[in-house]
Order: sequence, then C-alpha cells, then structure tokens
Amino acid sequence: MADALPSLPSPPPLDDACALFLDVDGTLIEFAERPEDVRLLPQVHASIARLSERLGGALALVSGRPLAQLDELFAPLKLPAAGLHGHQMRGEQAARHAMPASQDTTTWLHGLHQRAAHLAQAHPGVLVEDKGIGMALHWRAQPQAGAAVLAFAQDEIGRIHGYRLQPGDHVVEFVPEGSDKGTAVERLLQQPAFRGRRPVFVGDDLTDEFGFAAANRLGGWSVLVGTRPGTQARYALADPRAVHAWLHANADAARPLIR
Repeated sequence: MADALPSLPSPPPLDDACALFLDVDGTLIEFAERPEDVRLLPQVHASIARLSERLGGALALVSGRPLAQLDELFAPLKLPAAGLHGHQMRGEQAARHAMPASQDTTTWLHGLHQRAAHLAQAHPGVLVEDKGIGMALHWRAQPQAGAAVLAFAQDEIGRIHGYRLQPGDHVVEFVPEGSDKGTAVERLLQQPAFRGRRPVFVGDDLTDEFGFAAANRLGGWSVLVGTRPGTQARYALADPRAVHAWLHANADAARPLIR
C-alpha cells in the first residue's frame, strides 16, 4: 500500500545554480486515456516560462513524447527538450545521436504496427501510439488487458536487435537502445545554458528513474511525483498539483545557494 512506503521529504527550493529537467505526463499534466487529450494549465505554462527565464534558460522537458507534441503542448514556448526518451534532442547535437532506420527496422516496425492493431482489436480500449521510430501500447482504458499487452511486447521485442522495452504507468514502449532519460540529461548538460549547473530531475514514472540516477550521480537531486517502492529519487511531491505549486513558488524570487 502507498501509505506503507517510506516517505520522502519535500524538495528544497531551487537555487540559481540549478538546471531543471521536467517530465511531462504524470508530472506537469494529469494522465488521459488518449495522449492527445491532455492539456497544460495556463498557470503552469506561466510558471514554467518565468522559471526558465530565472534559470537563464536551463530548464528542459525530458519526455517520451516526440518533440513536435511537446512544442504543441507548450506553445508558444519552445523549450530545450529531449523527446522519445532522448532519441530526439533539440539542437545541433541531435544529428550526432540520430539512429537511421535500416530496412530491417522499417520492415519490423511496419509489421509491429499491423500486429499491434490486431491486438487492439481483440482488446477494445488498448491504444496503439505511433512514435515514428518507436511505438507505445497503452491499456489505461482497459486495465485487464495489461497481461496480454505485456506478453505481446515481450514476444515482439525478440524479433529485432537495437530496441528495448520501456514499461511505464499502463504503457509499454518500444524504444531504440541507448535512448533513456538519464542519457538525455547528460547530453543536455553539455549545452551552454546548462553547463556547470546542478541538475534537478522531476518525474513520476519508471522511465524517469534513469533521470533520477543521472541527476543524483552528477551532483544534483531528484523528485518523485507520487509514491513508488525502490525509487532512486531523494525527494517527493504528492501529485501534479503539488508540482504546480512547487514550480509557482520557485518561479520568481532568487534563492540562496544550497550546500
């Protein structure tokens, strides 16, 4: 039970030497049955804009969504961002890390989408999300289909090299190997606005554990949204509304350095 888990303290205020990395779904916005149905509250958009300015641009989105979706959600802001768990990276470094799709990969992805569509037909409520170089299978609207979806994913991942499965909250994703949120944090910290800063990663899901580990290892700290056993996060906020309040509190005044 969640209330039996060890409680983590609330995060301290940000100081002006921090770099902030934010997951999106489940952290800044509540989950929806369909990923395209989510909306960012205007007051959260405003807090993020002010906080990005306060941190000298050292605020980035690190998400499983493609960059195009992030830009649509946060418009007119165009923040530093890592999409598809870091496979897409805003800026010139992205070209060095792009993985070209081979004929084998293209053929497998095409077949994967066809087979996933059949799975979704057999389990109404299961959603197939096309992510271009990857794919996600959601079962939030059909919780009892989780075992069948995971069995399907385990069988399919054995058909191709260079991909891994990334489980999440009522979702499993097929993502290119070498793409994870911790690697994304490391790459973003090489960009001028982030270089030399203390990384702070905020996220809610299993995918965010990579980001937590990277932030901790690189001299920063990490914030879990919600509760989960075995997390590497050092602090916690109860839910997205608590994240909103924390962002708002940090958005304006400068803070003393944390030692």
